[in-house]
Amino acid sequence: MRKKTTQNKATNKPSDGFIRVISGQFRGRKLPVKNVEGLRPTTDRIKETVFNWLMQDTRDANVLDCFAGSGGLGFEALSRLAKSATFIELDSLAAKQLEQNISTLKLDNAYVKHTNSLSFLEQKNTNEAFNLVFVDPPFRKDLAQTTCNLLEKNQWLSNDALIYVEVEAELAALEISNNWLLIKEKKAGQVLCQLYQRQAN
Repeated sequence: MRKKTTQNKATNKPSDGFIRVISGQFRGRKLPVKNVEGLRPTTDRIKETVFNWLMQDTRDANVLDCFAGSGGLGFEALSRLAKSATFIELDSLAAKQLEQNISTLKLDNAYVKHTNSLSFLEQKNTNEAFNLVFVDPPFRKDLAQTTCNLLEKNQWLSNDALIYVEVEAELAALEISNNWLLIKEKKAGQVLCQLYQRQAN
């Protein structure tokens, strides 16, 4: 009995749990998440709030998940019939797990970019702009401000893009571009959730 328990622990060690898709075509599906330092999947409670905000805007959206991690936000959008989703993730284990989960769900409209998010966004976008973007970086690394600046500067956003930003609640207010309108905001414990809409210049 004791030996069997040890074997089970060893088998389960690489994975630290799962995320759950809460609505849409993949509702209830559980997707594995790797145990990666700094990875902080958005809770179901917050996801429910965010996608209530986005209820009329997810279908057919071209989605960019900037610090994908578990992919919880991007997969939720795809479940709700987003047109496509691009996941940017630096950690190799997390990126590989994203690819495996895309394969599990048999998605042909989801793409993983295994790279640094800021390096990716520093390039000028020459493809279709994104109209739904998730900015949910690791906390306390000063990444949200730079990410928002690069999204605006390098033409990653469509004229009326929606940008969801999730940061630590104690963070000083971001200096947001004048053409980003804050339309929703909620504080949940130590997390601050904000939804902006970009206005055409």
